[in-house]
Amino acid sequence: MARRPDPGKREEILSREHLEELGYNLSHMSMSAVLDFYQRAYRDCRIINSHTFPPARAVQELVQAWKQLRKWRS
Repeated sequence: MARRPDPGKREEILSREHLEELGYNLSHMSMSAVLDFYQRAYRDCRIINSHTFPPARAVQELVQAWKQLRKWRS
């Protein structure tokens, strides 16, 4: 049976300002550093079983790193 989320525990979500700051910081890092950041975020986003899902913050970090890598590719 599925568990209900704990109502007292709020999931951490990055604000728009924090996302912009993260994107800015990633754009000033080396490609190898961004790849390391991406790989860590990707690892944090794994779904291990049907009861564990990645936190929203991990997904947001993964997307920001992916966006930066795409900018460098084009």
